[in-house]
Amino acid sequence: MLVDQRRDEILQLIEQQGFVSLHELAERFGASESTVRRDLEYLDDIGQIRRTRGGAAYTGDHITSFEERHTTALPQKQRIAKAIAQEILPGQTVLLDGGTTTLEVARCLIGKPLQVVTNSLPIANLLVNQPNIELIFIGGYLYPRTGVALGSLAAAALSGMQVERLIMSTGGITERGLYNSNTLLVDCERQMIDAAQEVWVAADSQKFGRSALAYLCPLSAVTRMFVDCDLSENWRTTLADAGVTVSVTEH
Repeated sequence: MLVDQRRDEILQLIEQQGFVSLHELAERFGASESTVRRDLEYLDDIGQIRRTRGGAAYTGDHITSFEERHTTALPQKQRIAKAIAQEILPGQTVLLDGGTTTLEVARCLIGKPLQVVTNSLPIANLLVNQPNIELIFIGGYLYPRTGVALGSLAAAALSGMQVERLIMSTGGITERGLYNSNTLLVDCERQMIDAAQEVWVAADSQKFGRSALAYLCPLSAVTRMFVDCDLSENWRTTLADAGVTVSVTEH
């Protein structure tokens, strides 16, 4: 098992149980206690767990369902989505990553003649009967919490594609770059970045200054970032210094 995959599964187990002992983790994952201890140190460093005597307790952001996440910062997401959709011209090919903000982007694209590629079942269900949209769905392992297709089949499909623009969201943003909570998702998103001429990221201000389990890419991999007006001036400067065009939505 790869290190990132093991850490992802350890985090999910701790989240589900609240507390897991070091001995139980070592037995469950077939790893030495010293190896698991390093995994816990990493998860503690990024703020997802708290190491305790003999184990670890969950303290991070709950990995909520798609329905629960959809209501979080919804007005900001809708304003960001509208701003992105206004920049997409008829006839273009866009790749929509899965996520609650990108679902709002998809809603705003209804009525435009476009070619849309997505690995998101909620987005596909929304657009499947739109006569002006040519829809291409990327298959693969369907992750139950998000309705997003991931894994080797999705990566293989993406490897042969070229699109004008990728529109994606993210689980967290630090000065080092972008993060997400699932290593399978990050693997797929890296393929998406490789397939796109431009990478547009939709991110409400709550995502900044936070990391997640899996590192995705540096800030410099992003062409343009759409953010709400609550983003601090320091962050706007940091993004500009990394070569990212920042588009700020107003109330």
